[in-house]
Amino acid sequence: MPSLLTDNAKTMLSKPNPAVISTVRSDGQPVSAATWYLMRDDQVLVNMDVGRKRLEHMRKDPRVSLTVLDEANWYTHLTLIGHVTEIYADDGLTDIDALSRHYQGKQYPDRDRPRVSALIAIDRVHGWGAQKNNDQPDGRG
Repeated sequence: MPSLLTDNAKTMLSKPNPAVISTVRSDGQPVSAATWYLMRDDQVLVNMDVGRKRLEHMRKDPRVSLTVLDEANWYTHLTLIGHVTEIYADDGLTDIDALSRHYQGKQYPDRDRPRVSALIAIDRVHGWGAQKNNDQPDGRG
C-alpha cells in the first residue's frame, strides 16, 4: 500500500516536534495528552507507563489521532488519524530510550516502572499551514 505521507510530511515528522495524542474513553468521550512519538516506517510509535489510562483506552478502542505541531511554526501541523495495530511490553526500555534520545538526547531516566509501546497505522492525514492538504479556507484571506 502506498504511503499516505508526502516526503515533506515525513521530513517534518522525523523531527522531535510537540505532539498530542487523542484516545477514546469507553463512554465515547475523546481524551488527549501530550506525548512523544517516533516514525517507524509508515507507522507511529508511542510509549507510555503501564499505568496510563490512555493504554486502557487503546486496548478497548484502537482509534487514535496524533496531532504534531511543527516546532518552528505551530501554524503548520499534521493530524494523523489511525488505529493501534500492536501493543507490547517495552522490555529493556528500548523504545522509551529511543524516544528519549530523540527528544532529550539521553537515555530515559526513570527505570523503575514498566513501559508499554503501541504502534499506530495511519488511515488518514490532515495537514495545515505548510503541510496543508485540503481545500478548507485557512482564515488568512
